[in-house]
Amino acid sequence: MTDFLAAHGYDPGPTQSPGLAGAIAGALATVPATAALSVFGSLGVEAAILDLSVLQTLAAGVAAMALAGGAYGRLFRRAANDKAGGWLFGAAFGFVLWTGGAVMVLPILGDGRIPAGRAAIGLYVALVLWGATAGALFPFVHRRLRRDPDLASRSAARAVGPSAAAVDGSRRRR
Repeated sequence: MTDFLAAHGYDPGPTQSPGLAGAIAGALATVPATAALSVFGSLGVEAAILDLSVLQTLAAGVAAMALAGGAYGRLFRRAANDKAGGWLFGAAFGFVLWTGGAVMVLPILGDGRIPAGRAAIGLYVALVLWGATAGALFPFVHRRLRRDPDLASRSAARAVGPSAAAVDGSRRRR
């Protein structure tokens, strides 16, 4: 199965950067997630558990979500570029982050308490919303970062040789 996936382009090439695209999409996706945390009052609870100010908690959250976005890009690779299903991959990844991060890691980093009630719901909504947003943004961010190895051959309108044949052949409908 892995040979089949590798033969058909599962692995990103050297000109693609799924980790960087994921980190940028993850950092951008913290905006709606932070809004959800604020609406549910989870941000203050999280700051109290970590014994940090709200601003420090926000800064740590942006850094953590950028790292998580990079992990999302590296884990899903080319599948993360799916414009139709990327949000669903991201929401599932956000759910996994919620189960691991909010439920297991947050008490270890803090004073042993976990968010409860409305704050816990807000944390869940924020992480799933973060994942769905990061997954939806990933293809657009990745497209901006990706370098095209055939750019030189396509930009040379008067190209000769094999690159000219490849350019003309790619435009022809079969």
